[in-house]
Amino acid sequence: MEHGIRKIFLHPGEFVFAEPGTHVHTVLGSCIAICLWHPLLHIGGMCHFVLPQRSSNQQAADLDGRYGDEAMQLFDLAIRLHQTEYSQYHAKIFGGANMFGDRANPGGTRVGERNSARARQLLKNRNVQIEAVQVGEQGHRRIVMDVTTGDVWVKYKPENNGIAMASQSRIS
Repeated sequence: MEHGIRKIFLHPGEFVFAEPGTHVHTVLGSCIAICLWHPLLHIGGMCHFVLPQRSSNQQAADLDGRYGDEAMQLFDLAIRLHQTEYSQYHAKIFGGANMFGDRANPGGTRVGERNSARARQLLKNRNVQIEAVQVGEQGHRRIVMDVTTGDVWVKYKPENNGIAMASQSRIS
C-alpha cells in the first residue's frame, strides 16, 4: 500500500468525502464504516456511525454522523455537491461486530447486527452497488480506504476467550 498525500483518521460519528491521494483510516467494533467510491472520478468517502438512527425523543439541530441515517444524509450532500449519482458509486461495508458477548437488546438483536442491517438498507434505498461486506463476528477491524483506487485494507483482530489473533487482507 502506497502512502497517500493526505491521511485522515475518522473517529466515531465522523464523515469525510475526499479527492484522489487520500487514505482514510478508522477502527471499528460494533460501529459501521460505509465506504463509497466513484470508479471513474476516483473520489469517495467514508462514514463511521455508532447507531442505526437517533432515538425518536432526541431533537436534531444538525446532521449527526453518529447515526446511520444521518451519515447517509451527509453522503447525499457530498454526492449532490460533486454532481454525481449514487448509481455511479461502489460501496463496501465494514464493522458491525458483536462487542458485548451474548447480551442483546430487548428486541433480540445486537447493536452490531442492527448497524449492519441498517447500512445495507440505506445503500439499497439509494440503489448503490455493494461490492464487499465484512461485518459481524467478535473483534475489532482497522480499515484504510485508498480514495484513488477504491481499495480497502482490513486488519481484523478477533477476540475469542481473551485470546487475540490478527489477519490482514485487501478488499478491491
